[in-house]
Amino acid sequence: MEQFMPGSLVAAVSLVLFFAGYRYYSKFLAEKIYRLNPHYITPAHRFNDGVDYVPANKFVLWGHHFTSIAGAAPIVGPAIAVYWGWLPAMMWVVLGTIFAAGVHDLGVMVLSVRNDGKSIGTLADKLIGKRAKILFLFIILILVLMINAVFAWVISNLFISFPASVLSIFIQIPLAVWIGFKTYKGTGNMIIPAIVVLVVMYFAAIIASYVPLLQIDLVRYFGGEENLLIFGLSGVEMSFFVWIIILMAYVYIASTLPVWMLLQPRDLINSYQLLLGLLILYLGLFITNPGISAPPVNSFADDVNWFPLLFITIACGAISGFHGLVSSGTTAKQLNNETDARFIGYLGAVGEGTLALITIVAVVTYFNTTGEFMAHYHSFEQAGATGLNIFVQGAAQLATGLLIPIEAAQTIIAVIVISFAATTLDTSVRLMRYIINELGQTYHIKPLTGMHFSTLIAVGTSAALVLIPEGPRGLGSGGYLLWPLFGTSNQLLAAISLLIVTIWLKQKGRSIIYTLVPLIFVLFMTLWAMADQVFFDWSGLGGKDGNALLFFFGSVILVFAIWIILEGIQLAGKFSDNTKD
Repeated sequence: MEQFMPGSLVAAVSLVLFFAGYRYYSKFLAEKIYRLNPHYITPAHRFNDGVDYVPANKFVLWGHHFTSIAGAAPIVGPAIAVYWGWLPAMMWVVLGTIFAAGVHDLGVMVLSVRNDGKSIGTLADKLIGKRAKILFLFIILILVLMINAVFAWVISNLFISFPASVLSIFIQIPLAVWIGFKTYKGTGNMIIPAIVVLVVMYFAAIIASYVPLLQIDLVRYFGGEENLLIFGLSGVEMSFFVWIIILMAYVYIASTLPVWMLLQPRDLINSYQLLLGLLILYLGLFITNPGISAPPVNSFADDVNWFPLLFITIACGAISGFHGLVSSGTTAKQLNNETDARFIGYLGAVGEGTLALITIVAVVTYFNTTGEFMAHYHSFEQAGATGLNIFVQGAAQLATGLLIPIEAAQTIIAVIVISFAATTLDTSVRLMRYIINELGQTYHIKPLTGMHFSTLIAVGTSAALVLIPEGPRGLGSGGYLLWPLFGTSNQLLAAISLLIVTIWLKQKGRSIIYTLVPLIFVLFMTLWAMADQVFFDWSGLGGKDGNALLFFFGSVILVFAIWIILEGIQLAGKFSDNTKD
């Protein structure tokens, strides 16, 4: 009989390290490096407009921030990366969270707060130069466009795979708006109603798991997977098309509403979902104490080298450039007190690390034998195709430790993942609207400065990117195809953001070693991985089939990123301190 290491032991050690990172390292960063000031008047108070700049309770804002940065990425990436073995994946999640993600997220948030809540892309102008700002904004624009396509694909895929989850998601939206109105008018707080909504959602999920009539199963409505419909689309492809259109209509509305109306209450609900989900999974893990069936290091994973690709496959969950967009794009505009940045920024990163950690454990303890694991993870491509669904099944298996039936557990886990992905999706569309507005102001293109026209561009291009590209999964393959580029561009964005924070610290005369070390590491790994992908994989020169879509976007991002980095290095020591401490 095979002897496996207890999954609970690995998780316990990692959680202790996370606690130590927040308790001691983040306190040092907040007090000695970023020097948070409780008396500083934040942009949320100075520019309170009731739409984007709105002071928020730190627990509510933590909920928004946590769920916005979490999404499905810290699940998808680790679920794929265990292909190389659970040990390197676990080490990168733990060390990357403590010494890179927390430093990055907290630093970008503080920098934005000290500069009127401006986005990290806009701040590149002030700290590096106008040309770098424009290049950086275009990189961010491409990244959020890919995020929109990837997460729309993820949500649609889960709706199709777990149709019992749809009802709960639909119920959440009007109830979140109701909570938002009650709170905004001062007739109640969000906390108790959010818990009630969560109970209603899970009740609906459990009932739908056993009542087919309550399952919104588009594939079944369209006659099954193989049934051909209009334009020769199969039942699955037509389902993808319908869900993408519905999602794009939703995010158009959600990203233009005031943040208090939907974003804040829904994100508070989702933060409770995340906390409850993590509690269920970790309790289930410690009760059942399953063994880790996957190998610590997979010696048979020779089709794709883990070094450096591990560090871009696990992006969210270790360090992520998208976190900086949320920190500076929406969170900094709602920060009530500057000292809240440590709780929201660094602890938000730790929270995401715990999600990535339980993802790894859920996947590598799901299989009964090493042979079963290898059968499902026999190639990197197969890991990418099945990792997300295996997480849902593995997480549901852990939840059975609390006597939750497996069918209900699968639906609840799917609801949690979809909720996070939807939060990231409409936050990303809102950020894309900000960037288009910024570019419109820079180039004096008045239509681009309007809320609805810029949002229409964001939604339209996102829908086109996920629907038009042809791929192995038919209609809707765009998000699946873009995942490799998402990881590399996301990490490049994190490196550039760390560069900007480092330059700011240097101008202030503070120690830069704590941002410089993760900057160099992430930059080296990402440039290596991206250059290899662009020049050998996606170009077709390395013996693999080329991919014009990935080659184009990858080449543009790589050139722009190197350009910005060279300008930052050249100008780092030449700027006078023109910001107030």
